[in-house]
Amino acid sequence: MGTIPKAIFLDMDGTILNHYNKVSGYTKQIIDELRERGMYVFIATGRAFDEINELVPDGFEVDGIISSNGMAGYVGNKAIFEHSLTFELVEKMIDKAREHKIYYELFPYEAERIALKQDRKFIEDEIRDPKPESVGMNEWLSRQQAVKEAINWKDQIEGNKFSKFYFFARTKDHINQWKEELEKIKQDIDFTTSISSNHNVEVMVANVNKGTGIQKMLNYFNLTEVETLAIGDSNNDLPMFQFVDYAVSMKNASDHIKGIVDEVTEFTCDEEGVYHYLKKTLVPATIK
Repeated sequence: MGTIPKAIFLDMDGTILNHYNKVSGYTKQIIDELRERGMYVFIATGRAFDEINELVPDGFEVDGIISSNGMAGYVGNKAIFEHSLTFELVEKMIDKAREHKIYYELFPYEAERIALKQDRKFIEDEIRDPKPESVGMNEWLSRQQAVKEAINWKDQIEGNKFSKFYFFARTKDHINQWKEELEKIKQDIDFTTSISSNHNVEVMVANVNKGTGIQKMLNYFNLTEVETLAIGDSNNDLPMFQFVDYAVSMKNASDHIKGIVDEVTEFTCDEEGVYHYLKKTLVPATIK
């Protein structure tokens, strides 16, 4: 790394979240320390803003949060930018998801995620035990928790502002067939897709991703991309990696991701990889 970054962007799943979907006190500690030394620290996640509080320790603070793969940005609880899926696209996606019996969650802004009651049976069937070997434990636990507690099962779609769709399948063949269907839908209504595992795909507004979200956040704070560092682990982090000045992947990332970044952490997300990396590389560099 050349210059000391002024802004650091951290992914959540597989990065600061361990495989049991928790951010540790060590991660909070290093973020607090870097912010005290004058660096800006941001979250850049595929998760919706409303999901984050339950995953982090008490007192966890960052300078801003980019959520839903760039669909919205928050400083404190204030949205500084927000994109929304159209109602036309939402209706079409749910009709097609039902046709293909694909697990979905629709995320309205400032409300619980939605799925329709008539689709509950095939959605629940996708997360039946046992867990398929190729599905990551963090994703599996999140889906089970969503079906049991987080999804608001509705008779009809409610709301008029939606941050994203999350789709999941227990087999790779099923999700790959769905990705092919999404490409067909895209011929009628443009949108962006993002993938963070071999079993999911998310849908956002066209030309929106973590990179575009970072640009908006930097503009808000009058920062430039020349002094930025990002840490992530999966395909939905690629736009972020391409945008920032210095890209770091987690040790637990795929070889494909490791091959396109500037550096790889020494430890995984289950071994406090972000804490160790930032402590080793940035704390000594900022001691005056």
